[in-house]
Amino acid sequence: MRKNIILNLLFLTICCLYLSCSSHKRMVEQSWVIRLQVPERPVGQQHMLEFRTEPMETVRVAFIGLGMRGPAAVERMMHIPGVEIVALCDVKKENVQKVNRLLQENSFPFAKEFYGDTTVWRQVTVLPNVDLVYIVTDWQSHAKIGIQAMKDGKHVAIEVPAAVTMDEIWELINTSERTRKHCIQLENCVYDFFELTTLNMAQRGVFGEIIHGEGSYIHGLQPFWNQYWNDWRMQFNRKHRGDVYPTHGLGSVCQAMNIHRGDKMNFLVSVDTKPLQNPMFLKEKKGEEVQDFRNGDHTMTMIRTENGRSILIEHDIVSPRPYSRMYQLSGTKGFANKYPSEGFALSNGSVDPELAKNHENLTSHRFVSNEFKNALMEKYRHPIVDKELETLAKSVGGHGGMDFIMDYRLIYCLRNGLHLDMDVYDLAEWCCLIPLTEISLDNSSTPVEIPDFTRGYWNKLERLNFAH
Repeated sequence: MRKNIILNLLFLTICCLYLSCSSHKRMVEQSWVIRLQVPERPVGQQHMLEFRTEPMETVRVAFIGLGMRGPAAVERMMHIPGVEIVALCDVKKENVQKVNRLLQENSFPFAKEFYGDTTVWRQVTVLPNVDLVYIVTDWQSHAKIGIQAMKDGKHVAIEVPAAVTMDEIWELINTSERTRKHCIQLENCVYDFFELTTLNMAQRGVFGEIIHGEGSYIHGLQPFWNQYWNDWRMQFNRKHRGDVYPTHGLGSVCQAMNIHRGDKMNFLVSVDTKPLQNPMFLKEKKGEEVQDFRNGDHTMTMIRTENGRSILIEHDIVSPRPYSRMYQLSGTKGFANKYPSEGFALSNGSVDPELAKNHENLTSHRFVSNEFKNALMEKYRHPIVDKELETLAKSVGGHGGMDFIMDYRLIYCLRNGLHLDMDVYDLAEWCCLIPLTEISLDNSSTPVEIPDFTRGYWNKLERLNFAH
């Protein structure tokens, strides 16, 4: 009897402990990550995965923003068949007129001019003879202009970052889905020839299964601070904390990992240093004593995906360091690295034996020879870039030609009625680090959930496909 009582008491104790632990576990699972509300897709809206429109014989383009990067974009478009530049818009009259003179000097028709203030762009988005609005303004106006342009019946291409808040991201998505208009971010680094080749290698299994990727934007901007209209970039860093410019590092890694095309980013954790360099710059150059500068000198963000991959993204625009996008892919059979040394490290058997027959000592412990690297670059040249197009891109320029490939692909896909290389969900995923890293940092580096911007369609495609 006594034995039974003891056993029963022991059983009850174990049950209580189990329930307590289970309850605690559930509580931890619910509280260890900050979750943001994902708005339901409004009735009648459809996803934009591999969305196509009717082919356009000619793509009529309007440019809004002709300061630092806008003029070069117009110049690149002059080399792409099937483009008509119909409108130019900027706050400053002299910027518009300068670009129009460039058009006329190259035998292009005079484009309609818009200038005068920060609202003049509204006259551009309603023009009936525009198919594509190309937005190259300051960050905080990107989303506003893009949303209105889609409402006015235009496709939009928006410089990075296309959005800086979660509200902007969701409104861009909803507007694109509702209007059935393309909305892409002008992320040029995914068109770097090394990144494109590496992507092709990854998709063909050369690196095995990709398990880790790294990217960054490390670029001292001190020589450029005075070139930003109204000091907008410095002021954004002054008011906001986190990785405020993540897309260059994140885009290529996400493409190689097929994010929202078979995998998705689940959560991030961000840490940063204290702000030193920018407050010092403001004191030395402008005599300002800034005690509340928000953004640290160096920010690091770790991301984990649904399929168990990891991503490291870094941001540093003040340290005396060489420029780096730190593009890396690490797989079960090999490794690719862009900065500071460009190369591949491969295990034996990871590539075609015929290609490797004169390189018997392949080892992942060191980079392959330059000769073999060049052979790999040629064999795995991405199908969207043949030698003729690469030569043209390098002659036109724009970060070594990748800017031209970006614009060329945009126009090519629109003219041929193909889905674009990037979609509005890429835009959302690559931009969301801006608000989400700020949330993580302001909450003692607490993990923050990354929403499924496709709202349930992240695994409906098997991989990223470039239409051609």
